[in-house]
Order: sequence, then structure tokens, then C-alpha cells
Amino acid sequence: MADKIILEASNISIMFGGLKAVNNFNIKIKENELVGLIGPNGAGKTTIFNILTGVYKPTTGKVFLDENDITNLPSYKRVEKGITRTFQNIRLFKKMSVLDNVKTAASRDLHYNVFDSIFRTKRFWNSEKAVDEKVEQILEILGLKEYSEELANNLPYGMQRKLEIARALATNPKIILLDEPAAGMNPIETEELMNTISLVRKKFNVTILLIEHDMKLVMGICEWITVLSFGEVIATGTPDEIKNNPEVISAYLGE
Repeated sequence: MADKIILEASNISIMFGGLKAVNNFNIKIKENELVGLIGPNGAGKTTIFNILTGVYKPTTGKVFLDENDITNLPSYKRVEKGITRTFQNIRLFKKMSVLDNVKTAASRDLHYNVFDSIFRTKRFWNSEKAVDEKVEQILEILGLKEYSEELANNLPYGMQRKLEIARALATNPKIILLDEPAAGMNPIETEELMNTISLVRKKFNVTILLIEHDMKLVMGICEWITVLSFGEVIATGTPDEIKNNPEVISAYLGE
């Protein structure tokens, strides 16, 4: 169903030492939607990502995934339920190969016990084969297959960003939160990233919420945008509506 709500934040607020960093934040993200969360530095965007993924617990409000209340679930449980993220600062296993980085992320799909592992049972081999095929498909779609045996640390910067997305996909997400995926990229890498994000949504039927400062990227691929300023939502709408919103222009230009 096109209108099924995958992720919802309802009346989210959070205090840090008496300071309200986020105030009454609301968002509803539909299945297979590509949504942008933008705002000036310090607006509260990454704080919201941390609340949605279980790093922080909101002072008030609730978070729902597939209509289930996940407000009190720890991060790893949220990953199991289908919400995953990338980070502004790349967090890869840099001394591991590209293949092993993705396979590690997919490891919860390995359905065998210690006995199967020691005696190499049929269940062991079937499970390993299924994960290998899944990882290979992800690497192929993201254009990383030729780098399979390369150490993650040796990849060009743009490819490391792609590898982060590949690892997120390996967890079987319903929704991926991308935290400034274009940070540090040159224009050519950013253009390629735009294509990658659109391809990922289409091929894996996954919902995407992204934080990004690159307005060309946001306006170019997002269908719906929410704008934050000083921890509060000041506008929501289509890219065209946001571009022409006086309050948004004022927040960015400081007028």
C-alpha cells in the first residue's frame, strides 16, 4: 500500500541540561518514500536521528515503526525491527575487506548453531550460501563487486560512502537513515551518490530519510522535505514548496 506509514515520530522533545534541543517534532514517513530533513547547523537534525535510532530517549513523545511503539527499544533491537543508519563520520571496519564489511552486517541472517558450525552440516552450508548470494547482489548493485577483496581503508572516499550504504542494506532494513551522505564529496561523487540513493530505493524497495546540507542533492531526489530550525519544524512540503518558503529562506540566510 502506497500510503502505509513506516516510521512516525509523535510530539518528540528532548532536553539536555535544561536546554530543549528538539521541541515537539512530528514526522510521518510512508513506505518507499524518499524524505529529506534539512536545516541550518545546530538545528537538531542529528539529535532527531539519534532519537529515531535509539541512541537517545526522548524526554517526551513516541517513535513508531510499522505502527509499533519502539520508543523504549535499544538501538540493536531497532535494527532487528528494520531501522538502520549511516553516520556523518564514516564508520567502517577499515582493516577488513569490502566483502567482509558487508558480510558482517548480514551475519544475523546466518541461521545455524555451534554444532552446525563445527560439523559443517547442510544447514551451515545453506545458510552461508544464502548470505554470500545476498552480499554479492548488494555489492553488484552498488558497483562495489570489483573491490570485494580491497581493504575498506583503501577505497576512494566516495566508495567508502557507498560501502556504508551497502552495510546498511545487509541488515534487511525497512528504512535507512542517511546522515549527511554527501559530506566531503566532490560534485562528481555527489552526482553518483544521488544515482546510488535512487537506485537503492528502487532495487531494494526501501524507505529513505536523509539529512543533507547539499541542497542540489536534496532538491534533486527527495519527494518530501521537513525543515528544522532551533529544534522546531518550520516547514514541510515538496522541494518546490520548500525552495519558495519565506520562513525557510529566512532561517538559512539569518534574516
